[in-house]
Amino acid sequence: MADPRARPAYYAAGPGRLRDWWTLLHPPFTAWHLSYVVIGAMIAPAVRLDRLVATLLAFFLAVGLAAHALDELYGRPLRTRIPSPVLVAVTVAGLAGAVGLGIAGVTRVGWVLIPFLVVGPVLVVGYNAELFGGVIHTDLGFAAAWGAFPALTGYVAEAGKVTVPAVLAAAAAMALSAGQRHLSTPARTLRRRTAAVSGSITLTSDDVIELDVGRLLEPLERALRSLSWGVVLLAAALATARLA
Repeated sequence: MADPRARPAYYAAGPGRLRDWWTLLHPPFTAWHLSYVVIGAMIAPAVRLDRLVATLLAFFLAVGLAAHALDELYGRPLRTRIPSPVLVAVTVAGLAGAVGLGIAGVTRVGWVLIPFLVVGPVLVVGYNAELFGGVIHTDLGFAAAWGAFPALTGYVAEAGKVTVPAVLAAAAAMALSAGQRHLSTPARTLRRRTAAVSGSITLTSDDVIELDVGRLLEPLERALRSLSWGVVLLAAALATARLA
């Protein structure tokens, strides 16, 4: 079995220009967070496909590109060889594109979108650059920024208001994202910062299970894979039911 520490994430594609970009996008997690936008939109009283597409594109630009490029710029956790000026350019372009789509959305949806237009870039930069003393870069900050915020924005972009169902959907997305964080944090520690693991588990049958990085990492990443697919498929099911 290959040493999992050879790759910074289970979805990392290895060295190479195109592979670096795949790794930078965090495909399973980007799809997971975009699914919250869809879930929020699908519980709105009416669904407008043009608004949904615009909201998804805005979050892809802000989260899939800008947030991940900014995160890689600080410390190179994914070990890509994408030049720093390119990462800066991607961050700026991604945020600019997301804000531009948000401004266009205000003309369609109304002034209710303005707080989301302001909070979104603050969350991206504040979390990934660890500004404000790192107050956003916490488990709670992650759950709010990448779970509750996309779901609530997806709903408001369709309905033009905040309602109890929207808040409940945002709370559900926040709880799921908190679970993601609780799994991914130790998984990242094992992959990126662990030099060695030693120890064993003795069962009541007296059998002994030797511990290593792979054994500790496997259940964490299996859960992350399952959850990422589950949330994406749930969003797809809701969209199919509403838009068919």
